Amino acid sequence: MAHARISANLPPNIDPTKAPIAFGRRALPKLNEELQSPELLTQQRALMALCDLVHDPQKVYQALELGVLNNLKTLLVHQDSTVRQKTTEILHIMTTHNVGRHGLIQNGVISALAELLDDPVDICRKNTHLVFEYMSKLTEGAVGILHAGLIPLLVSKLKNELEEIQELILGTLSNCLRVEASEALAADAVTVLKEKLTCSSVAIRSKAAWVLLEISTHPEGKNEVCEEVIPVLVSLLEDADPEVQASATGALMFATIKPQGRFSALGAEAIPPLLKLAAEEGGKARLSAIKALTMLAELPKGRQTLLNHLDTFQQCLKDPSKAVERAAKTAISVIQWKPY
Repeated sequence: MAHARISANLPPNIDPTKAPIAFGRRALPKLNEELQSPELLTQQRALMALCDLVHDPQKVYQALELGVLNNLKTLLVHQDSTVRQKTTEILHIMTTHNVGRHGLIQNGVISALAELLDDPVDICRKNTHLVFEYMSKLTEGAVGILHAGLIPLLVSKLKNELEEIQELILGTLSNCLRVEASEALAADAVTVLKEKLTCSSVAIRSKAAWVLLEISTHPEGKNEVCEEVIPVLVSLLEDADPEVQASATGALMFATIKPQGRFSALGAEAIPPLLKLAAEEGGKARLSAIKALTMLAELPKGRQTLLNHLDTFQQCLKDPSKAVERAAKTAISVIQWKPY
């Protein structure tokens, strides 16, 4: 089935070949002046030319030195959609360079971009979320997004945004929640993410499970995941996509650290699919599956069940990964433990 994709195509009357670029060092200063022109076409052409230049990190550095970002921030709220599109595209390209990411953080671009979360043009919103995702890969960028108070907005956008953009939002949330999860939890993120776990899109299911994994690394996040999501995570252990399986297994592994999570996973019959994943040589979910089973072996019923499957863990001892081998040894020790 065909799906609509967000198009970055410009109106036919905007021709980038007509944008004259000054020679050498004068190029960026000239374009910076043209960004402030009262003539719409001059601004559009300057943005087209600048879009090509910022693929070069050295040009990004020069642009930052010239204060180009101040003009770009002003253009983010321009009434012309082409201006907004190219401005957000330039910012996205700049964030692909480390110097660009740091420049955007230092110049307060994150807060300025928040204005475009409700932009009527799909490509403007997509470019905005691309910037956020790239920025969040830096700890300073993730902190900047948190400090700008954008997490509740991003969580709410997951409900109705285009799937293509939802994937970007989930990537941003994953990076930000590695730092802090309280705002997302207050915004009822667990409930929203639970719905995404059953989405028809493989990418969204996988990324939603990964965000829940990040939430589960925080003590307060584990409680909510244990209460609401574990049965759905268990169902994803048998998903057709290995990435979804791996993300769900990782989230389950963290959730079962708490006794409540272990009882919930055991009640959802997590042991059979986890054993299957643990038995897969080279599987992405193998290590997490072994660790989750080790947690379930802390419960008498889980230990009793797993005593009949020690051969699975014995096979894991032959895994070339030292981490898998160590996890298997720990699992066997826990399963075979007997009270004195």
